[in-house]
Amino acid sequence: MAPEKIAGSLKFWQRRVLVSTIAGYAVYYFVRKNLGIAMPAMEQELGIGKTQLGLFLTLHGVLYGVSKFANGFLGDRCNARVFMVAGLLASAGFNLLFGLNSAAVALGLFWLLNGWVQGMGFPPCARLLTHWFTPQKLVTRMAVWNISHTIGGGCAVVLCGYLVVMDWRLCFYVPAGIAAVCALYLWKTLPDTPSSVGLPEVGHASVKETAGAPGFATVLKKNVFGNKYIWMLALANFFVYTIRYAVLDWGPSLLTQAKGIALTHAGWMVAGFELSGLAGTLLAGWLADSFFGGRCIRVCVLYMALAAVATILFWRCAGDSMLLNTVLLGAIGFLIYGPQSLVGTAAANLATKHAAATAIGFTGLFGYASTVLSGWGLGALVSARGWDAGFAGLGAAAVLGTMLFAIAWPAKAHGYQEQ
Repeated sequence: MAPEKIAGSLKFWQRRVLVSTIAGYAVYYFVRKNLGIAMPAMEQELGIGKTQLGLFLTLHGVLYGVSKFANGFLGDRCNARVFMVAGLLASAGFNLLFGLNSAAVALGLFWLLNGWVQGMGFPPCARLLTHWFTPQKLVTRMAVWNISHTIGGGCAVVLCGYLVVMDWRLCFYVPAGIAAVCALYLWKTLPDTPSSVGLPEVGHASVKETAGAPGFATVLKKNVFGNKYIWMLALANFFVYTIRYAVLDWGPSLLTQAKGIALTHAGWMVAGFELSGLAGTLLAGWLADSFFGGRCIRVCVLYMALAAVATILFWRCAGDSMLLNTVLLGAIGFLIYGPQSLVGTAAANLATKHAAATAIGFTGLFGYASTVLSGWGLGALVSARGWDAGFAGLGAAAVLGTMLFAIAWPAKAHGYQEQ
């Protein structure tokens, strides 16, 4: 194939990969973040308490994190299209079963199973993005890709905010249908690596192409588990996700019970948290490329420090003002989504594309382990001590996250030069 045809075909597939993975991962959110909106209605109708609902969130999140990590190993080696579609279809099925049940044990079981298959969403995206874009372009492309979190989370809470008024079970039936349709779209549009469509590999040569290249286990040991900066990213990610999921999962309950805001308005405010995160994500990627030479962790330090300030202000200064609560919740979203998006990019670049999905899965394992705090922990704390204690815990989480990111400040932009 002539060089100009290769370049044209490459651009076509790069756009297609970016758009399809954004759409696909956004829809994964429709069948994962719908429970938060349904919880207040489930409390009333089924008599399930905050501690039990928090336990659902915690076990789901922990299993999701373990799945994301375990599937990271597979994601580095399996066909990305098959992997992503299978996970989305399975998640749609478990959402349907969740909506059809009322017993706490059955609900918990199906939400746990949903947590496992949800972990099949990100690894194929990591494989695709690191194989289709060079390290120099990956920071900005990942920043753009990360709008999938905002689009998915925001649209899910707004949609379910209206559905829950009719019947909380619709919060699971309708997203399941959307996920099934999206799975068909992904099957039609996604490729695997460039070589799967007859194109040369992008950027640095793959492990198989490099003479004398180390085995996969050696790459994992050096680039992931032996990399102190990836460990710091993983630990900091625990606190990033503590705040993020506390808002997504408990936001509707917090705003209605602690701030006296109507549930429909609360859904829009949580969507505003997500939409503000979109702007924060794009700015964070631009700052990392334009001012920090691709060193994403340095942007994370600045963002997380400001997120700590915004969280404390939301707690101490917002009162019951709709405007002030909306602005400060949006500020938290703007600031927390910067690190949320850049942790994965930094991990992928430090681990290189040879172990990118595993590295992202490893940081994600810590991120979703945070549901021990943001789910069960926060639910139990608020039940015992009230929302003031919950706010204080979130402020402390933001401060600890800032400190861990600061330890990783010296990290380089990527790990390719060390191979």
